[in-house]
Amino acid sequence: MRYYIVIPAHNEAQFISLTLESLVNQTVLPAKIVVVNDNSTDETEVIVKSFIEKHNFISLVNNSSVAKHLPGSKVILAFNKGLEALDENYDFIVKADADLIFPKNYFETIIKHFQTDEKIGMAGGFCYIEKNGNWVLENLTDKDHIRGALKAYRKECFEQIGGLRTAMGWDTVDELLCKFYNWKIKTDENLHVKHLKPTGANYNKASRYKQGEAFYTLGYGFWITAIASLKLALRKGKPLLFIDYIKGYWKAKSNKKTLLVNEVQAKFIRNYRWKKMKEKIFRF
Repeated sequence: MRYYIVIPAHNEAQFISLTLESLVNQTVLPAKIVVVNDNSTDETEVIVKSFIEKHNFISLVNNSSVAKHLPGSKVILAFNKGLEALDENYDFIVKADADLIFPKNYFETIIKHFQTDEKIGMAGGFCYIEKNGNWVLENLTDKDHIRGALKAYRKECFEQIGGLRTAMGWDTVDELLCKFYNWKIKTDENLHVKHLKPTGANYNKASRYKQGEAFYTLGYGFWITAIASLKLALRKGKPLLFIDYIKGYWKAKSNKKTLLVNEVQAKFIRNYRWKKMKEKIFRF
């Protein structure tokens, strides 16, 4: 299968060479890699150009955006800029972060999953972070969720869900819409990807309400938001984040912020979330 990778990169000079090195050493190479240099002020562009000199399937797009890090919107605006530079001659498209080290067989394995079941719309492995010299699972989500750092989308699925939303929650709404359109999501616990920079490392204080806002725009409703907020805050080891998430939800609701989905999709999402929660309760 033919696949393209788009890598948004803002000041990633410390890590991007490791990411690109892991990609050019894949057992099945990507047809194209586009790195979007998003307003970097470090050596990101220079490093990418050094790889371009050796590998003709890598290209660079320079993008001017606001310097402020906004969860969701900034990275997807950059991703879309990279997408514009590509043709549609691919079987699946990958959104990858610039601070990852992929195992050599990563995309060979992803291809096998897509080929095994034509209803798989998305596939991915798991992110691991370094703690005390050991690589441990970055356990921020359920095992059936693909992290935003390494999403692979079958072309037909990507087009049907309407691409990626430029808002926080984009890496949840994509999977919920996959379910809405009857696509399967495949996660592979054997694919361990090294995540060199912990999630949210660059988020500023003003962003702390964004998660609650995202829950609102996903159409969750208050009670699902409350449960999801508590679960995420505890997973992050910061219980007081629950309050920020709830404040973000009510702020978005009072401002009547536009949802990322339509009413039919929002109803499906709420029913799906309740179903998953009930399954977990009765499992115990």
